[in-house]
Amino acid sequence: MYDLIVIGGGPAGYIAAIRAGQLGKKVACVEVDRAGGTCLNWGCIPTKALLKNAHLYHQMKHHAADFGMKFDNLSYDWSEVIGRSRKVADRLAGGVEFLFKKNKVDYLRGFGSIEGEGKVGVTDKDGKKEVFEAKNIIVATGCKPRELPPLPFDGKAVLSSKHAMNLKEQPKSMLIIGAGAIGVEFAYIYNAFGTEVTMVEMQPTILPVEDSEVGKTLERSYKKMGVKCLTDTKVTAFKNNGNSVTLTVESKKGTQDITADTCLVAIGVAPVLPGGETPELDERGFVKTDERYTTNLPNVFAIGDIDGPPWLAHTGMFEAVQCVDGIFVEGHNPRRVENFPGCTYCHPEVASIGKTEDALKAEGVDYKVGKFPYQALGKAQAIGETEGFVKLLFGKEHGELLGAHIIGENATDLIAEMGLALEMELTADEIHSTIHAHPTIAEAIHEATLDADGHALHI
Repeated sequence: MYDLIVIGGGPAGYIAAIRAGQLGKKVACVEVDRAGGTCLNWGCIPTKALLKNAHLYHQMKHHAADFGMKFDNLSYDWSEVIGRSRKVADRLAGGVEFLFKKNKVDYLRGFGSIEGEGKVGVTDKDGKKEVFEAKNIIVATGCKPRELPPLPFDGKAVLSSKHAMNLKEQPKSMLIIGAGAIGVEFAYIYNAFGTEVTMVEMQPTILPVEDSEVGKTLERSYKKMGVKCLTDTKVTAFKNNGNSVTLTVESKKGTQDITADTCLVAIGVAPVLPGGETPELDERGFVKTDERYTTNLPNVFAIGDIDGPPWLAHTGMFEAVQCVDGIFVEGHNPRRVENFPGCTYCHPEVASIGKTEDALKAEGVDYKVGKFPYQALGKAQAIGETEGFVKLLFGKEHGELLGAHIIGENATDLIAEMGLALEMELTADEIHSTIHAHPTIAEAIHEATLDADGHALHI
């Protein structure tokens, strides 16, 4: 009898299993594919490896002279580019398996199913099923790329994000439907290596969940790099030609057909459910939970992407610890995700936390804006990364931080400070009274805070 069986070995699942192991509980984690889930094997990690390759190649090709360097016959090996990302993912997957052993978590390979109260079935690749008993069950089965019914994935002309990061041959042209985080990251990767990329987005800006000023700035940057950004544009017809894809798109400028070798569909995610007895679902197919991550099934909990948005690895990890501590630690009241950083690892990077300016306007909140450009930073000038800005939003009456939006070098690292500030309810006075080392990119946070009161020192 296990104290806990976790179905799903992605960021939420493996963290839940490890946390329960740390608490001295008898734990098993069931995973049908490989420890680390989509994030580690086919998402967060390998895409960041590809982005590093892409940015390095882009810098050497377009900016080497700025650093006094010259290259003859600069080239790349596409198979090695893809191979490096797979090696990185493989190493980290092995690391998760090591952590299971370290924390005495049983790692059960197979498809997990809920076989009634306190019972989990594990079906291996040969179809053999074994049933295990547990006092508690956590469902952390995650999501998969969402298909467009008229344009199903085939891995050749029509791609999911998983296909896009493992193509044997680089396409000469690519259409991307959806300009959220996945869409813009792959747009940067393939454009950097010379693929002709066109993004199609229904919303007025790319990265539509971000502050609109950030989205517009990134769009200008992408257009300079040669990425075509068709915003405020709907796809009205789809055709898989076998060795290419044709889309009919409609915008205020009219209707046109566009064709490319491949089409990446990046319109969101769909839930992946365990087998057997299914917990109650919401209207979109995600598992319903209460404030303690409990489902309608007795002693069955759900965390991570299967629990609904935000579909982020770090929020899944947060939920994992909250849920497990809520089950096993007396007196612990689990917290739900409130403030969380959103990060997009394109170039320039984009990161945010808290309210956008549009949201504050819609809510009628009185606020003030502090903004500072990378162009005015000594560190940014020294490293040749002057594109972008830090934009901070503060309450007008009390000066509390309401939101932070960063586009530029190291944005995804800088946002952690803003997350801490938001969590601790810091004010502009408290942030700018904290010394930020010189020369660093983080000085932009200090200067943007000062700018909210018109006191920026370096612009």
